[in-house]
Amino acid sequence: MGNILTGAKRKKKCVVYRRKFIAVLVLLAAWQLLSMWVDREIFLPSVPDTFRALAALARTKEFYLSIGTSFVRIAVGFVLAVLAGVLLAVMAEINAQIGEILQIFMQLVKSIPVASFVILVLLWVSTSRLSTIISFLMVLPVVFTNVRGGIWQVDEKLLEMAEVFRLGIWKKVRAIYLPAVKPSFVTACSVGLGFCFKSGIAAEVIGLPANSIGGELYKAKLYLMTPELFAWTIVIVAASVLFEKLVMWGIRKIV
Repeated sequence: MGNILTGAKRKKKCVVYRRKFIAVLVLLAAWQLLSMWVDREIFLPSVPDTFRALAALARTKEFYLSIGTSFVRIAVGFVLAVLAGVLLAVMAEINAQIGEILQIFMQLVKSIPVASFVILVLLWVSTSRLSTIISFLMVLPVVFTNVRGGIWQVDEKLLEMAEVFRLGIWKKVRAIYLPAVKPSFVTACSVGLGFCFKSGIAAEVIGLPANSIGGELYKAKLYLMTPELFAWTIVIVAASVLFEKLVMWGIRKIV
């Protein structure tokens, strides 16, 4: 029976991967046809030209330095936002007044455009820290809201039972709160990852820190190097997907 189920799962995975592969081929074909129709590389480069530009970039040291630097900066912002979001959500539930202040602050952060944040932050910090701070600010409200919502989902009857059996605070956290918060926390991380990488790169495009993907993206746009612009966009998508896969794998292993 186990072998049959394993075989069915493998077959299902193969079908999913095949569909994804076909979808990618269809999109690449559409891109190539549209490029041929436009017939202007400066507006829309062809698929071969874009991948040749990507291959040329991959042969330079600056290519890997830019990717690595941006990756680390954004990852630091994400980790700090997750830790702060969880801590602040717990504080908000312990004290109602603090909770009200934090709720208004998080709503304010969510309402302010990324560009406004970038300009304001640039008044206070160097460009090298910009993407970390912007990533932090974009992820923080997502984690805070979801974790707080998860705490609200805790079953009151379980808490009453814990009081009857006089369970300590750490046993309550491990046995009652963590299982209730876990789905909301995982969702927050998944949603936050998308915001994190896009906002971090957008901040780099405006702030132009040295050795960054955003800086290289802006340079390609400034000098009308459209194949390189598309090549860096592919890098951003690939790095974002890789970052999300690694983080979600780590989260599922830990929690």
